[in-house]
Amino acid sequence: MTIIRTAAFVAMLAIAGAAQAQASGDAAKAEKTEKGEKAAPAAEPVPIVSVTQHSGRFGGTAINYTATTGETFLRDKDGVAKAAIFSTAYVKSGPVDPNRPVTFLFNGGPGSGSVWLHMGAFGPKRVVVPSDAKDDAAPPYPIVDNPMSLLDVTDIVFIDPVGTGFSRALGKTDPKDFWGVTADAKSVAQFIRIWLRENGRWNAPKYLGGESYGTTRSAAVVNELEGEYNDVALNGVLLISTILDFGLQAEVQGNEMAYVINVPSMAATAWYHNRVADRPQDVAAFVEEARLFATTEYTSALIKGSKLPAAERAAVRKRLARFTGLSEAFLDRADLRVSPGRFYKELLRDKGLTIGRLDSRYTGVDYDTAGEEPDNDPSFYGIDGAYTAAMNAYVRGDLKLKIDREYVTIGGVGDWDWRIGGRDQNAYLNVTPYLAKAMRENSGLRVFVGQGYYDFATPFFGAEYALSRTGVPTDRITYSYYDAGHMMYVREADLAKLSGDLRAFIRAGATKPAAR
Repeated sequence: MTIIRTAAFVAMLAIAGAAQAQASGDAAKAEKTEKGEKAAPAAEPVPIVSVTQHSGRFGGTAINYTATTGETFLRDKDGVAKAAIFSTAYVKSGPVDPNRPVTFLFNGGPGSGSVWLHMGAFGPKRVVVPSDAKDDAAPPYPIVDNPMSLLDVTDIVFIDPVGTGFSRALGKTDPKDFWGVTADAKSVAQFIRIWLRENGRWNAPKYLGGESYGTTRSAAVVNELEGEYNDVALNGVLLISTILDFGLQAEVQGNEMAYVINVPSMAATAWYHNRVADRPQDVAAFVEEARLFATTEYTSALIKGSKLPAAERAAVRKRLARFTGLSEAFLDRADLRVSPGRFYKELLRDKGLTIGRLDSRYTGVDYDTAGEEPDNDPSFYGIDGAYTAAMNAYVRGDLKLKIDREYVTIGGVGDWDWRIGGRDQNAYLNVTPYLAKAMRENSGLRVFVGQGYYDFATPFFGAEYALSRTGVPTDRITYSYYDAGHMMYVREADLAKLSGDLRAFIRAGATKPAAR
């Protein structure tokens, strides 16, 4: 018993000594902190990266390639990691060809991951959804080889900005530091510079592209890359479902142009749903008629406002009814000004159906047929389940990524800072001048514009208007149109066409050296 008591007493002394030492250490640390000495920073996480080898056939050519998926840390001037950018790079195996292009791609939102372009259009694998504007239903969804990928003509890097995909702010960094037109563009430009440096591709032909807000981002990133003396010169910019001039499309009272640019899209949609009297066989021809009407008679009528003569109003109303498929009575009540939301609800109201915003080929059923706008967008809920499932399955399966977070498909950002300049620029947001300036100062920079006829999120006429303004070198812009909507590649025939159009665009850039 004496031995046990002595051992216990010694143990108690040891514990007490350790506690006193801990207390002394804490006090010392507190004293240092009070004197202004910084505590040791928390250990920096290790970037999560997976590298795998693959092969496939793209554009009719067999290609072996390396897939590198994972995080790249963005650091501040002191070397502190502030954010982890998730990307997936597909690079042709073997010695680096100095003439082989590299293309950087992202989606939009803002707040959308690159899953749509990655798993829908240009990645080596894609998820199959119904081509005829039907709902994607329930899993499992087919994930198949994608011979339409552009890997035969370019390496591809898919980028997820902070707050999207697996990308995130690190440590105590506020993710809002990256959420804004300019801040977001700076972070993406920083990632591109890092990737070029780490992969030895500074002198490679370079293409940059995005979809939806990703086209806005493209213009802003071009400004960050080419707007400095140590610039990164680009060979081409790929704009898919373009939105550059937000002021033009702002649905606010007094902005007549928002109605003008939607008329051709309404005409295409009315044509698709058989709401056009004496319906022509070709949608493109009907759309061209609508363009001419929108820019002449219709614009003139709207500008006259309450001074519009009754006879002219009646004539314009009759023609507007033909192009939109809406009744003259409805157009009269709307004062000739139909917002897209009202159009989605009204066009097929008599059938109890609404139409989609992203792709107006899609139809949906609301809670009831009353009201003036749809409950939801059938063209989004018709595909989102398939893409989310496919991306998570593919990167964790084929690409062997081990990560304990879910992929943020869309909606991962908030409080976006839309300011890009002074009062007037902030009141009228338009990033087209960024792109125009880059084209004027880089004679080798070309632009591809791909637009779906049935897209109301980024109407094709809005892209045409923005890119036909003074200062834009229009001779270096290529337009292509598709018989689908915002994500035109969900339609099999348009995926093939888009792939072919971009392949031709990139190959054309290799036929002659870019002049500087």
